[in-house]
Amino acid sequence: MGRRLAILDDYQAVAYDYAPWAGLTDDGVDVTVFTESLEDAVDALRDFDIIMAMRERTTFDAGILRQLPKLKLLVTTGMANAAIDVRAAGEQGITVCGTGGSPAAAPELTWALLLAFARKVPFEDRRLRSGSWQSTVGFELSGKTLGVLGLGNIGSKIAGYGKAFGMDVIAWSPNLTEETAAAAGARKVSKEALFREADVVSVHVRLSERSRALVGEDELRLLGPEGVLVNTARGPIVDEAALLRGLNEGWLGGAALDVYDVEPLPAGHALFTAPRTVLTPHLGYVTSQSYAHFYGEAFEDVRAWVRGNPVRVLTA
Repeated sequence: MGRRLAILDDYQAVAYDYAPWAGLTDDGVDVTVFTESLEDAVDALRDFDIIMAMRERTTFDAGILRQLPKLKLLVTTGMANAAIDVRAAGEQGITVCGTGGSPAAAPELTWALLLAFARKVPFEDRRLRSGSWQSTVGFELSGKTLGVLGLGNIGSKIAGYGKAFGMDVIAWSPNLTEETAAAAGARKVSKEALFREADVVSVHVRLSERSRALVGEDELRLLGPEGVLVNTARGPIVDEAALLRGLNEGWLGGAALDVYDVEPLPAGHALFTAPRTVLTPHLGYVTSQSYAHFYGEAFEDVRAWVRGNPVRVLTA
């Protein structure tokens, strides 16, 4: 009997550009690609044996997994996915596999957002196309203080970018040591000092129960009316309601965001009209190099599992 594979959230309709999915027919696998978010994942996926999930776009908690009795293989892009309960999957006999990714995609998008905010690029682009010339005055990064919240692989790259742009770099994360910070070109400070001293804070911690709402009103008020928050990590790390209050009431200088509490960001969301913002639709990992890793290795995961030799298996 053949197996059915669902490839989820292929928003750009490019899944077949990055992996030879049609070749899975030789392994008895029928492929269905979904190019839009699923309103009811359980109803849509009930008859699939294999699912490929793109990042955290679709939740697979224990309750949802229990309602997918045919599911035997769940592939996620990346080697971690906060939206998948890997333990529950294992208890239900579902193998979970991951993929590699691009180490450059997210850091580069982070810096693009910061530069776009600093020099008012989106606003000036719109004004220029409508016939105006030089409407705003931007600011330089050189000489300012960059606060990196989470000095892992991505945060360390951001610290390096900051140094290259002439910024003083400070950092905080729960287990950060002075030696690790110094190796990345940063100075270790307390969480409070990070937000008090920084002109720009860039968020690079993983989403977990400990990090949910890690950046709240107290931190944003310390960042202040001249401070900028950049978040390309995960939306719920920042208290969105507090962020909106800060922007609308003027006690936060601005925000450059790629991630949100709910994605895709719903029509009419308050962030669309919030002042002093630059917004992108979770583009941090959306590059051709990143997709080559994601789709190419997801294809390898499926084929290897079908042939009885699973690779890149994730465990709780």
